Amino acid sequence: MGNSFAGIEIGKRSIQAHTVQIQTAGHNISNADTEGYSRQRVIVKSFEPIYRPDLEREMRPGQLGQGTDVESVTRIRDELLESRIVAQENEETYWETRNNYYSMIEQVYNEPDEISVRYNMDKFWEGWQELSNYPESDAARQAVVTRGESLTNSIRQQFNSLKSIRNQINGDIEATVKQVNDYSRQISALNAEIVKSKAVGDNPNDLMDRRDLLVEKLSGLINVTVTQRDPDEFMVHTDGQIIVQGAVNRQIGFAPQDNDSGYSKLVWTDTNADAYFRGGSLGALVELRDKDLRAQLQSLDTMTLNFADLVNDVHRNSVGKNNVTGLDFFVQHDFVENVNGNYDSDGDGVEDSSRIFRITGNNALKAQEQTGLAGTMTFNAGAETVSVPYYPTDTVEDVINRINDSASEVKAYLDRNNSLVLKASAASDASNPDFVIRHVEDSGLFLAGYAGILSQSGEAGAFDWNRADAVNSLAGAQFAVSPLRNPSAYVEVNPSIVSDVSSVASAYANGQGFADASDGRAAVELAAIRNTKVMIGKQRTFDDYFADTVTEVGLKGEQAQNQLASQNKIMDDLRSLRDSISGVNIDEELADIIKFQHGYNAAAKFISVQDALLDTLINRLGV
Repeated sequence: MGNSFAGIEIGKRSIQAHTVQIQTAGHNISNADTEGYSRQRVIVKSFEPIYRPDLEREMRPGQLGQGTDVESVTRIRDELLESRIVAQENEETYWETRNNYYSMIEQVYNEPDEISVRYNMDKFWEGWQELSNYPESDAARQAVVTRGESLTNSIRQQFNSLKSIRNQINGDIEATVKQVNDYSRQISALNAEIVKSKAVGDNPNDLMDRRDLLVEKLSGLINVTVTQRDPDEFMVHTDGQIIVQGAVNRQIGFAPQDNDSGYSKLVWTDTNADAYFRGGSLGALVELRDKDLRAQLQSLDTMTLNFADLVNDVHRNSVGKNNVTGLDFFVQHDFVENVNGNYDSDGDGVEDSSRIFRITGNNALKAQEQTGLAGTMTFNAGAETVSVPYYPTDTVEDVINRINDSASEVKAYLDRNNSLVLKASAASDASNPDFVIRHVEDSGLFLAGYAGILSQSGEAGAFDWNRADAVNSLAGAQFAVSPLRNPSAYVEVNPSIVSDVSSVASAYANGQGFADASDGRAAVELAAIRNTKVMIGKQRTFDDYFADTVTEVGLKGEQAQNQLASQNKIMDDLRSLRDSISGVNIDEELADIIKFQHGYNAAAKFISVQDALLDTLINRLGV
């Protein structure tokens, strides 16, 4: 005979199962707006039946069901979809960060006309043009000085604005690194708690939701992938590096960069190896600071340095109204005081390198004249060197263009005396200083004899910056010491000229060494610099510089905006799909509560019936 109390047990289990289901539905409703929460469902199964020999039939064993039981409470979650979201999150935040900062950079170049560098430079050239027409006028000279001051003020203002954005990015990098470290610590701590919970047979849904949310937030800061080959070891990777492994996490720190930028690089604190991130907001911030903003400042410095150098070259060889000559119009600050550019690079007290910006050959050349020479010139280029060949049928202009079109960081042009000038450009490798000629070599005679720059051809006559007095390898060529870093930060009109505008030179010395009152030839030459192909770098004129710079910033801003819109659409679709699977639907949960309530009531009624049956059996049987 079966157990008389089996029905009570069945009803009790049913009540317990429906109670868990109602509580789980209530838990879902209460967390409907909780970030990262996945709705939970109760998995129920029939309780193990009892075997009854007296119910045996042919072809069918006899069993009695024992009601229901709660097997588990699980999260409703699509793991493949979650991995796609984690993989895409860093792309969205990467372009969002770039879009935000390029909006700020664009504002720097979209200044009102009266304070923009382009507007003030146009006015500066117009001032020289006016002085060329009225070389005896002090008012015209005052206009040149005042417009020169306005120009230098706008250049410094643009530098400070770009530098301020770069400093702001650096602050964001420091804050973001703290967030990455904090998230990795929290994920590893949750891993430990989850393993402990699973070890005793529990299903820690809320802890796993919290961990998944932290991983998603981390993926917005850096590009990460998640693996769990071992059920007890949840791992987070970034660019081939492990950042979280079970209960262990790695931290990101800072170390000085191998340059004089004043900023720190990212390193792993446990190995001190460099830490690189391709995506996420941290990857975008580092790229903006060390590439985009560095390139913008280098471009401004290049324009400023060469602009001031070209103006000074004409002005110092001209004569002012007061017959003063030899004055630079703009102040330039040399990197070192040593006249040969000698510098102590390792700080041991011994000069071991040379910092030279410009080398001017001794010989006057003709641009369209064929050289009749063959050989290969070698110049510094990034961390390596680049070779530039020349042939007998090449004209001087062909050779110059080949140098400028190469990847070398040495550029060339013919100056006002038709002498070949070699100038250093900004360095592509951040570990190298800007505006320093590091290597010049010629296997033939173009630089050695024809242009009058090197004293001899071959390796023995090469100019190399890794030694003091490297200028001794020059064939008596003129040279200029490299400028102090960021010339656009300190450029200004010579105070001697500001205090006496009659020192503004508009003429060339006559036979007696004085200036004729009606001579405006120097002013004409200065005004002509505006449209002369004299810029150093990819841009050939100053107008090219302004056009290319604004275009580049605008296109990169447009790219960031378009890519962000595309990534937003992708992520909106993925998140909407996740919400449809894992999100809490209040109406659905309320409907489930009503269903579970009816089940609970039915189970209670079943227990009442069983109670009445037992009462009849115990108290009334035989009466």
